[in-house]
Amino acid sequence: MERRWVAGGVAVALALALGGCSSAQPTASASGTGSGAPPSSTAGTASASAGGGACVADPHAVATRTLPAAATGPMPSATAEALEKAAREGLANASAEGAIMAVRTPQGTWTKALGLADKATDTPMTDTMYSRVGSVTKTFTGTLILQLVQQGKLSLEDPIGKYFPSIPRGNDVTVRMLLDMTSGIASYSLDESFQHEIFTNPSKQWNPDDLIAIGLALPRPFEPGAKFDYSNTNTLILGRLIEKLTDMSYAEALTRRIADPLHLTGTSMPGPDGALPSPHPTGLTLQGLPEGQRTPQDATAWNPSWGWSAGALTSTAADLLVYGRALGTGQGLLDEKTQALRYASIPGPAGYGLAVGCIDGWFGHTGEIPGFNAALYYDTRSDTTVAIMVNSDIPSGDCTQSPTLPDNPKQLPCVDPAGRILVSLSAALGHEFKPNPKS
Repeated sequence: MERRWVAGGVAVALALALGGCSSAQPTASASGTGSGAPPSSTAGTASASAGGGACVADPHAVATRTLPAAATGPMPSATAEALEKAAREGLANASAEGAIMAVRTPQGTWTKALGLADKATDTPMTDTMYSRVGSVTKTFTGTLILQLVQQGKLSLEDPIGKYFPSIPRGNDVTVRMLLDMTSGIASYSLDESFQHEIFTNPSKQWNPDDLIAIGLALPRPFEPGAKFDYSNTNTLILGRLIEKLTDMSYAEALTRRIADPLHLTGTSMPGPDGALPSPHPTGLTLQGLPEGQRTPQDATAWNPSWGWSAGALTSTAADLLVYGRALGTGQGLLDEKTQALRYASIPGPAGYGLAVGCIDGWFGHTGEIPGFNAALYYDTRSDTTVAIMVNSDIPSGDCTQSPTLPDNPKQLPCVDPAGRILVSLSAALGHEFKPNPKS
């Protein structure tokens, strides 16, 4: 969920824990520099007339296309073989024991589990396992907000102070700014006391209001609307706004407004104990360890409540395939006009818009949470959905700040494990996803 890294020991580790804007996630910069900061104050605020910011070439065609019946059948054998080869190559270069991958094109569906769910017990990964998906959750939150916009219950230009008068300078921060990360509200995940609590008490059940208060108490990194800064506080405020306007809990709103209409049977928010449904893999992380220690620890049972509407969601590969296409086309979630607003929010050929990113026509989001990494992208050019879930959040490659394993292949760009596999699969599909490398 948080893309920044803070210097030193445990604090450095936590920044990755909250990273959903990982290497596979575009920055708000149209230049695609990977710096995390847009080149101008207009990043993330493209108008609806911008034609999807040039990232989605033909918004109308994408939003109205029909999924052929063949898409839900088996993938043609030649394509399936190419995808499995690419998946094995990607996993071999990723710092993860196992991966679940799914691809759906107009020609068919391919789903594959590789490697181990738990190395200690030699348990193989299976494609029906549940996994945490981190900041992919943000796309659900953004979709719920846009549904409320579509219903006329709020406007993207409404100041958040209209709904929550206690938010400092709330009349200067709009709903749009919260969605596209230009609010100037700091992420609670940067707070050192919060970081200490996460790793010393990982089973703690957090209250979203306490987390929002932490973020609001931090110094503002910039004036509202001036820049882009990926902040979890933004998305938690939106979670509370969803509850206020729907008169239901965030979890209930997500179920009724997204999961039920799309028939997502494996997607849910965790209960108070944060437990993953079974079966699930064991998630490994280098986060929370003393500086220099590179033996991963098991983060499977860590409570993800601190991520709430910004990163606590659990899902399956089958559900992500359905949801990923709905996110990319709007079908089953938003009408064409509202989906066009989302396309247009991307500030160029690559960037971050209304709780979603886009790189060269690939529309979606990545997610990290201790022990788990996910990537969900829809190729607007070819009507292809790719979903990847891995049981590690440890990057690999030429990483200068991100902790890596001792056998890390340094000759590659620094990329998270799900992103590594996404690049490999997308190349096999003929339209390579080119992420911004991590540091």
